[in-house]
Amino acid sequence: MIATALDEIGRGTAEIIDMERIEKLVTKYYDDGSTYTVKAGFDPTAPDLHLGHTVLLQKLATFQKFGGRVQFLIGDFTAMIGDPTGKSATRKVLTKEEILKNIVSYTEQAFKILDASKTEIVYNNDWLEHLGADGMLQLASNLTVARMLERDDFSKRYASNTPIAVSEFMYPLLQGYDSVHLKSDIEIGGTDQKFNLLMGRQLQKAYNVKKQQAVLMMPILEGLDGVQKMSKSLGNYIGVTEAPKDIFGKILSISDDLMWRYYELLSEMSLSDIAQLKEDVASRTVHPKTAKENLALEITTRFYNEELATLAKEEFNSVFKAKNIPTDMPEFVMEEGIWICQALLDAGLESSTSQARRDIKQNAVSIDQKKISDDKLNMVSGEYILQVGKKRFAKVKVK
Repeated sequence: MIATALDEIGRGTAEIIDMERIEKLVTKYYDDGSTYTVKAGFDPTAPDLHLGHTVLLQKLATFQKFGGRVQFLIGDFTAMIGDPTGKSATRKVLTKEEILKNIVSYTEQAFKILDASKTEIVYNNDWLEHLGADGMLQLASNLTVARMLERDDFSKRYASNTPIAVSEFMYPLLQGYDSVHLKSDIEIGGTDQKFNLLMGRQLQKAYNVKKQQAVLMMPILEGLDGVQKMSKSLGNYIGVTEAPKDIFGKILSISDDLMWRYYELLSEMSLSDIAQLKEDVASRTVHPKTAKENLALEITTRFYNEELATLAKEEFNSVFKAKNIPTDMPEFVMEEGIWICQALLDAGLESSTSQARRDIKQNAVSIDQKKISDDKLNMVSGEYILQVGKKRFAKVKVK
């Protein structure tokens, strides 16, 4: 049982620091029922979560199954500074009103995944606001400017003479102090948060907390394109508050390879069951579309319910059927600017670019159900359904 718990805790992780401590905590839970704390911080800088955010929530839910009590930390104080991680410029400072509005939305969405009875919502403004000048100076003495400038994001900004606010230097210290105040046993975060997460270990030692938190880092989830991280600004995201049919349809649009990544990081299916499903798909016992539909149903159900998820599936399939578009078709990724005739050839819809030209002139080629007549067309970035005649289809992502 302990081995299974540790396998699930380690599932999909990018890096774990002090796995031995995690093993001891889980073993003690099974020995005598002792619980332990797992911290994850969320700065409410936007009102809605997308599936990329839920990777951490899924891992927190896993810990809850094996003795962990979640410290769901709302960074209402640190959000007013803004996490500088990965940023090329100082972030916009949010007002308290904006933060409070975002907090309500965040927590509502989080409890669609977390067990509320095993979760404590904490706000770092409760202790950071009262740290005072003496406390801030003591905190700042734990980190040198030279060490801070070792960070890739800061070093690039410093080298390019891009302004760095002194308050941004305080962010990792304040996040680390959260672990001092909460006496966290484990903290989880994304791989981009490593510097901040390790600061918690360092400060727990500096402040004589008599423990150093283990650190578990999760990879950044790729968006619908399968390349860049899921992000609203990149338009490759699946929002947890989107309509059921949109969540279902977007998951169905991902590539077969990316599907397994989503299964590992987002599904509640066990590792052994996923491995078996992967074997079944490889042996063609199960069609990839069926596996993808099951994943889409599971995730849509998580944020709504089984009935609405099933309706979303039926609606999605009926729309494609009404337009005579198959719900399962080969998918291709092509470079922006590709000539339409070359795209048709590369997608296997035409035997040659010459034949593609002839079919375009004969009004037999469509993009997204619209006939085209320009045989010199170069495709711009986006997702398209290419069609030749009535039965040849391909989904193309141009980027």
